[in-house]
Amino acid sequence: MLTDVDQDTGEDLNPAVAKPDSMRRLTTEDILRNPDRPSSLPLISKVDDSDVDTRRHVQRISSPERWEIKQMLAANCIDKSELPDFDETTGMLPKEEDDDEDIEIELVEDEPAFLSGHGRANMQDLSPVRIMKNPDGSLAQAAMMQSALAKERREQKQQQREAEMDSIPAGLNKHWIDPLPDAEGRTLAANMRGIGLSNQDLPEWKKHISGGSKASYGKKTQLTILEQRQSLPIYKLKDDLIKAVTDNQILIVIGETGSGKTTQMTQYLSEAGFTARGKIGCTQPRRVAAMSVAKRVAEEFGCRLGQEVGYTIRFEDCTSQETVIKYMTDGMLLRECLVDPDLKSYAVVMLDEAHERTIHTDVLFGLLKNAVKRRPELKLIVTSATLDAVKFSQYFFEAPIFTIPGRTYPVEILYTKEPENDYLDASLITVMQIHLTEPPGDILLFLTGQEEIDTACEILYERMKSLGPEVPELIILPVYSALPSEMQTRIFEPAPPGSRKVVIATNIAETSLTIDGIYYVVDPGFVKQNVYNSKTGMDSLVVTPISQAQAKQRAGRAGRTGPGKCYRLYTERSYRDEMLTTPVPEIQRTNLAHTVLQLKAMGINDLLSFDFMDAPPPESLIMALEQLHSLSALDDEGLLTRLGRRMAEFPMEPNLSKMLIMSVHLACSEEILTIVSMLSVQNVFYRPKDKQALADQKKAKFNQPEGDHLTLLAVFNSWKNNKFSNAWCYENFVQIRTLKRAQDVRKQLLGIMDRHKLDVVSCGKTTARVQKAICSGFFRNAAKKDPQEGYRTLVDGQVVYIHPSSALFNRQPEWVVYHELVQTTKEYMREVTTIDPKWMVEFAPAFYKFADPTKLSKHKKQLRLEPLYNKYEEPNAWRISRVRRRRN
Repeated sequence: MLTDVDQDTGEDLNPAVAKPDSMRRLTTEDILRNPDRPSSLPLISKVDDSDVDTRRHVQRISSPERWEIKQMLAANCIDKSELPDFDETTGMLPKEEDDDEDIEIELVEDEPAFLSGHGRANMQDLSPVRIMKNPDGSLAQAAMMQSALAKERREQKQQQREAEMDSIPAGLNKHWIDPLPDAEGRTLAANMRGIGLSNQDLPEWKKHISGGSKASYGKKTQLTILEQRQSLPIYKLKDDLIKAVTDNQILIVIGETGSGKTTQMTQYLSEAGFTARGKIGCTQPRRVAAMSVAKRVAEEFGCRLGQEVGYTIRFEDCTSQETVIKYMTDGMLLRECLVDPDLKSYAVVMLDEAHERTIHTDVLFGLLKNAVKRRPELKLIVTSATLDAVKFSQYFFEAPIFTIPGRTYPVEILYTKEPENDYLDASLITVMQIHLTEPPGDILLFLTGQEEIDTACEILYERMKSLGPEVPELIILPVYSALPSEMQTRIFEPAPPGSRKVVIATNIAETSLTIDGIYYVVDPGFVKQNVYNSKTGMDSLVVTPISQAQAKQRAGRAGRTGPGKCYRLYTERSYRDEMLTTPVPEIQRTNLAHTVLQLKAMGINDLLSFDFMDAPPPESLIMALEQLHSLSALDDEGLLTRLGRRMAEFPMEPNLSKMLIMSVHLACSEEILTIVSMLSVQNVFYRPKDKQALADQKKAKFNQPEGDHLTLLAVFNSWKNNKFSNAWCYENFVQIRTLKRAQDVRKQLLGIMDRHKLDVVSCGKTTARVQKAICSGFFRNAAKKDPQEGYRTLVDGQVVYIHPSSALFNRQPEWVVYHELVQTTKEYMREVTTIDPKWMVEFAPAFYKFADPTKLSKHKKQLRLEPLYNKYEEPNAWRISRVRRRRN
């Protein structure tokens, strides 16, 4: 296409004539842009100079000058037309360019009618729930010390990663043409690109866990399945148990872990003919337990998993029309109560591991207590591994207690003489001492979480390696819920002759798992718990001392196979004075929004009169109601709205379900469906220890300027565009297992949307719609950039920071919303997305409002006026108040 240009200057004489796409030049951003990016917007928007000239004819006057001019105008000293900025066409002064940046958003202080006098403003105590008996004791100090040490370890690792990143040449991922090809050079570059995450990429200690090609160290037992069943303590009481269930509508069963109550009772009841009237349902507090128990029972029952015996967990249903014994998480049975409050399809319901007192189990207590009144033929069995049966019996109409005697041996309890500050180091020293000095027998060490367990495994492996080959082999096996199932099953395999295994586990090994061969237990005395903070409206994971009941359970693990020892890394006085008798039930220390939404959907509106075994704090209930009202799930009378009823249909937190439903109205449900699925799984990116810097480079390819939610979308879409390739995952350091799980979650959510006739449509390249949908669900998690440091949350002004792994870490936008807060070296925001502050008022008018520009906002009132720094004066020399004079 020919264009008319000025022969002297080269300028286009017809700039208004559009050029065809073929004439458009490729910019650097076009070349570097990830093809899977869900937006066609350029990475950096550029403003054309001509636009600036037409928008502003003269240089902008300063704010003080503008203020003076306004005062002179008000006093009629000058006329508007005399001003250089005066616009003759509109008769107005131009609006200042940074007006949008000065938007002030405030919280709406009006309470909904149904919370009148009980809302946030009237609550006296908004501090986190107290879950420690003695916050100033040695155990609390040890927990704080361990947090500080963990922080120090993370900082050291961060410095190592930065050093690795600096040492790797840039541009390794680009395709380049070498005019002088060097075979060795190309091989090196290919190696540095790290095309696979094979076993060689694992840290050395993890290679030993995965076991290479060896699947097992011999058989666990020589007994047949029938002989194994008959060897369990419960077998001798089979007839008595069936009679007790037949004669009583509700039965409390007490039995130690390993007695066979979870796997055998359902089969006994099936053999006795109870399945003729309906299914036998058994709940588990953890999905790992529900899946593994169902698999074992299917083997014993002689059927394929999913036929007569099956399981249901969130986003996964492994049952069929033939299923008569169904294992499930307690949350899944609670969801079934939404549809069928009387559970008409069940003949027997068994609430297993009830002593764990999860939030779902506690709600099921109240619901099933009413269901058995309405259905006299429904049988309810409540099982517990601890001896708090009297409380359960009193709650369930003085129900009889059936006790299964365990096959326990005496356990010697050993306490420390002085409190331990670094319990992680003390526990590893204890493990090594046991291994080097004690008779044969496996060791069980309790720690608080994945990061701590991985650190312990790594340190222990290096220390054992440094002792040389003469020392007997110590097989190190971690156990936590995020660990792949094939690695979890290795803990049940016996150690080879001449070796000893140490199982390093979370509290999952207290009652949910039975590991044979354990003779020694090392108990530092801590657990990681979710604790709700009413002030911030968020849950946080906190390391806390265990209860005395949990300490007894841990010690009991050493007496299953023979006489054992329990090494308690705390003093006897700490056990007596600093540990609660029983753990605080989850319902008293976590966010209740999802639970309240489900109860409302079941028609239970009077929550304060609901028959909880241990009632939650009124502050937590009120905060949950307030949160649901701000999400528009409840109306001004506290009743469920149509939106709220629809939100209750989705098996996830209310803010995620609100985000998904709003995406239908914003025509971006295709994208939000993927984002929600990716948020429902963990650890999308993999960072092998020896290739962390390279893994970070690969991850940076997917980073989106809008934030982490769209980055997750780009990862999933790229995997989809590469035909769900495993090789692509290895190349890009992405966890194939995680993406497949996200794909399964997406299918489940898609099924729910189809069932409710919710359209699934794509927004194409209009990513602002996706950002709006995210804002509609997570507006409470909004933060604004702070001039001094990081960001401040809008709800309580807490200082927070963008996580270093975020796509926005180096961008630092003005306004963001985040998915969750994580406390590590600082209070970090995870999964962050940029937003326009106006969206918060648009989507949450009951929660946010624009500040009155004629008044000082609450935020500005809190700002302290301080003079500029003067190095020649003392910090308080400028003060003229009595306070300053008194200090001097």
